[in-house]
Amino acid sequence: MFQVLPGNFFVPLSSPNKIVYWECICKLFSVMEHQLSFGVEREVLVDELQYYFEQSAAAEIVEEDFAGADSRGKANGILRRLEYYGWIEIETDKSYVQRVNFKEYSVRLMKTLLEIEEGKQIEYQGYIYTIYSLVRGTTDNPGVVLLQILENTDFLITGLKNLNSNIKHYIDELTKHSTVAEIMDALFNDYITNIVDKAYHRLLTSDNVSKFRPEIIERLESKSKSKTYIEKAAVEIAGLQEIEKDKAKEQVYRYLHEVIEAFRNMDDILNEINQKNTQYQRAAINRAKFLLSGNEDIRGQIKEILLGMNEVINEEKMDLGGIYEIEFLDNLVRIYSCSFLDENSFYSPIEGKKEFIPQQMKRQEPDMELRQEKMRRMMEKMQKILSPEKINHYVGQCIGSRKEMLATELPLSNVEDFVKIIYVRLYGQRKNMKYRIETTEEKEVNGFRFKDFKIWRK
Repeated sequence: MFQVLPGNFFVPLSSPNKIVYWECICKLFSVMEHQLSFGVEREVLVDELQYYFEQSAAAEIVEEDFAGADSRGKANGILRRLEYYGWIEIETDKSYVQRVNFKEYSVRLMKTLLEIEEGKQIEYQGYIYTIYSLVRGTTDNPGVVLLQILENTDFLITGLKNLNSNIKHYIDELTKHSTVAEIMDALFNDYITNIVDKAYHRLLTSDNVSKFRPEIIERLESKSKSKTYIEKAAVEIAGLQEIEKDKAKEQVYRYLHEVIEAFRNMDDILNEINQKNTQYQRAAINRAKFLLSGNEDIRGQIKEILLGMNEVINEEKMDLGGIYEIEFLDNLVRIYSCSFLDENSFYSPIEGKKEFIPQQMKRQEPDMELRQEKMRRMMEKMQKILSPEKINHYVGQCIGSRKEMLATELPLSNVEDFVKIIYVRLYGQRKNMKYRIETTEEKEVNGFRFKDFKIWRK
């Protein structure tokens, strides 16, 4: 890679002026992108950068030779620096007009960086439809088509792996949220918006691989058994990759096998994505319920102790080892030592053998009242478990004969009601529920603040 990219190529984006360089590069790229080529007259670009530096919102240049220059001087300085770092090249045509061109590798890199900045999500449906269409179509160029199928399959698998990694990232980030508001914001405004709605939901519906996979695998296996197809594809790939025909034939078999195995093993990635999605949502809800509960039992007291310790650590900016410096811990738990003279102090005298006399066991009848009470408590506990079926029933009771309602119209007088609203919002993403939802603006009801959402009966 470093034989293609200059050694100082990334210096602008890692320097103290990285914001200035990035905004200027984006400005230049935007101007050049609308031309017939990535080349524009130097004076046009200087005018664009001069206008940028004259704006009040422009970032300030520090530690550069042209930091104290006027706006036009800064514009020319930026162009000289970008040429020095290998982002652009400046050439003079026959009319002695200087034109600025982006390097080929700069164009590729800029498109990738802009996609990252915009948070662009992979369109799985596009890759799946492309592979499906290429496999089903008839063509006189089977070698080129096979390479396209392989490339799109690689993009699809890479996208699924990235989605899998992104969900794990959200799970790891969950521990950094210390309030219920932060957890709910991360779950509904970040995770569900950027992961569930944009990627995960489509995988289960419109982009579902299962609709296309059987025919894709069947047609590829049929091609691998066709000598005519193998011969024709091998000849074409031999010319494209400049290799011998026998080696090209091996490549054709290998490409077909890789694509078939990728689709066969895709369930492993999809199952892991499903498991991690469930794990994240369950972890977020459990953590929110933990922070909402404040009982006087042992669990509630331990929770309050841990929260207090966390507040002190954050306020005083301690590391994890600083927990031993918290003063109130000294009086919270007391540990004392007990010593003994030697191991003989544990000596117990040997008792003689005694005759074992069996005794009759008394038959005790079970206490029916105690048994009924335990069963009643167990049933109460089971009734409080919020399953998708119970949420469906709950929404059906609340919405009644109406076609739609707002979440703020649901009962909300205590923490249990608020937890039910959370589950209504969470389960509303599932396709087998009897209602669907759409988020609206933030509302506050009886001290509970959350993003309101509409509920429609399916």
